[in-house]
Amino acid sequence: MVLGRVRAVFLDLDNTLIDTAEASRRAMLEVSKLLMSKYQYEEAEAFIISEKVQVRFSQECYRKSKLSITDLRISHWEKAIQETKGSEPSRELAKECYLLWKSTRLQHMTLSEEVKSMLIELRKDVRLLLLTNGDTQTQREKIEACGCEPYFDAIVVGGEQEEEKPAPSIFYHCCDLLEVQPGDCVMVGDTLETDIQGGLNAGLKATVWINKNGIVPQKQSPVPHYVISSVLELYAVLKKIDYLPTVSA
Repeated sequence: MVLGRVRAVFLDLDNTLIDTAEASRRAMLEVSKLLMSKYQYEEAEAFIISEKVQVRFSQECYRKSKLSITDLRISHWEKAIQETKGSEPSRELAKECYLLWKSTRLQHMTLSEEVKSMLIELRKDVRLLLLTNGDTQTQREKIEACGCEPYFDAIVVGGEQEEEKPAPSIFYHCCDLLEVQPGDCVMVGDTLETDIQGGLNAGLKATVWINKNGIVPQKQSPVPHYVISSVLELYAVLKKIDYLPTVSA
């Protein structure tokens, strides 16, 4: 690899810049409280419903659904309630649960002051692009909620493109937007299968995996060039990429 200066950094959104997992956890707690206090559900029932909804979220294929993302996610709550209670679900209750979950989650999707400062500093040296997979409405609402748009030169949402990460095409589109070459760019994200594999597929200069919880990857997982435990460590890694051969941090 011919070493040259990094010109652009692509950053993932969820669980990279914002703590989506924690925001989702808090939102589920609020829905559980609603079910128990207003509808007299047992705590165990509320917990089971939340678990079932989480599973449905993880298996969600919004591109294949004929429903809007709102209707699709209301249906997740409907089905979870029906499976748990064994009775005909209430569409209105499911809608109430979804809207509470959504509003609470968005309230907790914030950029920390440390992350804001880091982005400001990084942007003095490189161009920044936010690259996030997901449904357009959902991701755009998160972007607005956390107020991250002013910190980036461009924002690309997977749901607005023909293909999402890890497809090389979306990375090439990002390069075109910033008028850079793949070999000038670094991808930073928390997901090996999309962020890291995608960066590798597109031939980017380097990939940086954020491994907050010390996860041990499976043997067949894509191998990132660098591993950090927080996005706040990114600046130091970029200095290494600029001046040293690519090695695991």
